[in-house]
Order: sequence, then C-alpha cells, then structure tokens
Amino acid sequence: MELSEFNYNLPEELIAQVPIKNRDTSRLMVLNRENKTIEHKIFKDIIDYLKPGDCLVRNNTKVIPARLYGKKETGANVEFVLLKNIEGDIWEAMVRPGNKLHIGSKVIFGDGTLKAEILDVSEDGTRKVEFKYNGIFNEILDQIGLMPLPPYIHEELKEKERYQTVYAKYKGSAAAPTAGLHFTDELLKKIEEKGITIANVTLHVGIGTFRPVKEKNIEDHHMHVEHYCLKEDDAKKINNAKLNENRVIAVGTTSCRTLETIADEKGMVKSEEGETGIYIYPGYKFKCIDGLITNFHLPESTLLMLVSAFADKDYVLKAYEEAVKEKYRFFSFGDAMFIH
Repeated sequence: MELSEFNYNLPEELIAQVPIKNRDTSRLMVLNRENKTIEHKIFKDIIDYLKPGDCLVRNNTKVIPARLYGKKETGANVEFVLLKNIEGDIWEAMVRPGNKLHIGSKVIFGDGTLKAEILDVSEDGTRKVEFKYNGIFNEILDQIGLMPLPPYIHEELKEKERYQTVYAKYKGSAAAPTAGLHFTDELLKKIEEKGITIANVTLHVGIGTFRPVKEKNIEDHHMHVEHYCLKEDDAKKINNAKLNENRVIAVGTTSCRTLETIADEKGMVKSEEGETGIYIYPGYKFKCIDGLITNFHLPESTLLMLVSAFADKDYVLKAYEEAVKEKYRFFSFGDAMFIH
C-alpha cells in the first residue's frame, strides 16, 4: 500500500493553533462504520452515542514540560526536548543544533539551576544526556521547561494545563494524548452516571508520533517504541465489558495501540507493563476495540493509517474531505471524531 494513498488537501488555516475556550464544545464528527453515515455534532453529545455497559478506555499519561532552552559553556544557544527517562538522571533527548552538541558537550539551563552533559549520540541523532542539579528534577522542569508542542503549532500556549487531559496522572509523555483533551470532569461524571465504565491505560507518548513516514511503501516504515502500563483493576473492567458483549471504546490512538498490544485473540487483556512499537494500518484485524474517539490527523501519518484500518480508508478520507469543507479544526487542538 502506497503512502500517497493517505494524502489529503488541508488548507493551513484549518490547523488549530490554540485550544478552544471550553474543552467539550469542540465539534464532533460521528462515523458509523456499518451504514457509512457522517453526522456533525458537538463533543459533549458523545454521551448520546455511549451505551450503559460500554467501557471507555483513556490514557492517563501526563505531559512533562520537556522543552528546555539553554546555553553551551561557549555561550551558543541550544534546545533540548526530553524524550524518555533511561535511568536515574540519564535521559534520551532530541537536541538542536545537533552539529554543536557532541559527546562531552556541557549545557547550562535556567541560570545554572540545571546542567547537562552529552554522554552518547545515537544513529538517529538523539542524545543520551546526564543531568546534574540540586533539588527535585520534576520541580525544576516545572519551573524552567516548556510544553513540547507539535511542530505545526506556532502560537504560544498561555495555560500549560490546556495541553493536558483533566485526568492526566503519570508523568512521562513528550506529547499529549489529544483525543482526551475534549473531556471535562463534568462530562466524565455524566458518562459514569449513565452506566458507562471508565478504565485507564498509561502510554507515554513519544515525539516519534509526529515523525513523518518517508517510505513510499507504508509496510517498510519502522514504528517508534513507547512505554505502556495496564493495571489489574483496569484490565478487569475491560474484560468485563468483553465478557458481557459490551463495547470497548478507546479514547485516542494511544489507548487503542496499548489495548491492541496487550489483547489476546479474543480481545481479553491482562495487567502488563512493557514497550510497544505496534504499527496498525489497513488490513490489521482489531482484537479489542469496538469504537474509537480521535482527532483529525496529519496527511500520510501513521495515525491516519490506524484510523483507516479501523474504518474503511475511502470512507475515512471522504469524512476528512467533508471536515475540510465544513471547516473543522485539525490536529492536536482541533475537533474530534467518533467512529463506532
């Protein structure tokens, strides 16, 4: 299958630069896979499409303010984006400019509050970095780090928490699981009151989620790896839904990828922690999920491929065409889609 089959025309002005004022008033496009309909709603209407007994599975990862601006000892300006914690104070990071940051290079952040040394350079250009500081690392990051917004967002984010879900809990992501940004505490409470079970997975989203697919044949693409965890109580909730023939609905591609990594052939899951590089594209047979809440994704991206695997590719691209025509807002701070 060729990469060009996942392209579509998107006017730049439709790329949302800032979050909408009220999370749950973004637009919602509803796709029914069986009868191929397209409906236009508001996100809070999602409750009308959820049934008692459904299990809604969300990703409770928390984005760390992983973008750091500092200076080399020579005075040159540099930028780090922390990708993942390797062990202790050693991290994997993307750095700019790469040609100035060799093994042994030292960098100072925040008037010396935080210092770093480059330990190793990977084949893909990322660096292994060791940090030195006094105090608590996460508190220092909160003080001097910035949210690592996607490259297509050029506006400054005025409120850090708008790039977090309201249920974000475990720190570790370099990007937000954006389908969850539409939920409010009030909406989640109403969903539970209707008899819908809410379960959590944790998948720490890597910056690789924004890396473009470069191979002409999509099957040749190598997927990035991310850390996930599913706890016992949440596994039970998901399995109960399966056993009772109720639906499991993933909030976002990250929840979907976690569930599909862990599930057996019958769609049953178990408490587990590990790394996943699962790559879902058309032809994939879904084992666990029955519904998907997701945002509108970049052309030729692995996320669009996943959505096209869950619903028919031509149907999905037709829906995207309609979203462009109806001036939906696209990408991280954009509108949502529910596929059932």
